[in-house]
Amino acid sequence: MSTVKHDPLRELTEIRDQLSYSKRIGFLFGAGTSKSMGISDISGLTKLIEEKISKDLSPKLEKVKAQLNPDQKHIEGILNQTRLIRQITCDSKDKSFDGINGEEAKNLDKSICDKIYNIISEEEEKSDVRTAKKFIRWLNWLSRDYPKEIFTTNYDLIFEKSFEDLFIPFFDGFIGSHEPFFAYQTIENTTTYDRPPISWIRLWKLHGSLGWFWKKGENDKSDRVIRLAAGSKENYPDSELVIYPSKDKYESSRKQPFTSYFDRLKEFLLDGEGIFIINGYSFADEHINEVIFNSLNQNNRIHAIVFFYSDKSLKRIIESNKNIPNFTLISPSQASISGIVGEWELNKENEILSPFWNKDQKCLTIGDFKHMVDFFILCSGMKED
Repeated sequence: MSTVKHDPLRELTEIRDQLSYSKRIGFLFGAGTSKSMGISDISGLTKLIEEKISKDLSPKLEKVKAQLNPDQKHIEGILNQTRLIRQITCDSKDKSFDGINGEEAKNLDKSICDKIYNIISEEEEKSDVRTAKKFIRWLNWLSRDYPKEIFTTNYDLIFEKSFEDLFIPFFDGFIGSHEPFFAYQTIENTTTYDRPPISWIRLWKLHGSLGWFWKKGENDKSDRVIRLAAGSKENYPDSELVIYPSKDKYESSRKQPFTSYFDRLKEFLLDGEGIFIINGYSFADEHINEVIFNSLNQNNRIHAIVFFYSDKSLKRIIESNKNIPNFTLISPSQASISGIVGEWELNKENEILSPFWNKDQKCLTIGDFKHMVDFFILCSGMKED
């Protein structure tokens, strides 16, 4: 057990100061962020899909699960394995892998994605969009000389809907009005004169979105990703939903927009001084982890701050020796500050700490996305309404 103690008031004050003077700011949000607003996380989504999958496909889903390691028996692991089977069998009914033919794998893939779309769309209607709007208002209020960027692994459309409800412009690389399509040139241009205004907040969805679909071109040779409005899926019954929660998004021949988004993440982390705030992300995606850790090692002027909902994820990072000096880890009862691990020890409270300190359990609650947003608003001096 570590004997080092960290003062929660001092650390939150330091984070407040960094938010006030850092010119570049970016965010990475994982499933925990959306869960805080009422959207199912991976385990919850897996359970719901297993309950709703059709009787004829349920045995196929169980066969796929049987091929996986215990820690992969969730919907992302199932989708990944299903798509590997599709790749091996070329979607052919005459070819099979471990008792599942290509046509069955294709049908299972589409059915899972349809269920994901329906479940999350229904949950969005009941979700806590107020928290998302509070965050976006605060982020838009910040004055910066560089674009503010949000990277997320979530499929839901809560942020997009919030931007539009608030009349705040954002950019995700899609252009057009009838069927907006992804144009990588809009992201990869080297000159700022060719990019949207700095005031437009960037939104990069690293695992895809409920609003993205593959549209087949003539002779199936010109597939492209299009972005549709919420609820438009029924108008494109044969188009596949573009969500790639696995290595498939990197190995598929259809790599856009993921390739450009990951290049953008790497560019942000390597481009000089800045602050990168992570919330709701459990560090389960090795490709994202690789970009983060390699960039932090190469650029000591970028400072990443992670707010964990529980101590478990922080301990996993520490056990893998990833707690480097420019990587601050904040969890309910522990923290890694400048690479030094220690438990919280309260010396005194003030208006910055009190709303986020649980006196009964003696821990920080700022790992909850809702509380983190309240902390940002408190630090800025803005009024919550």
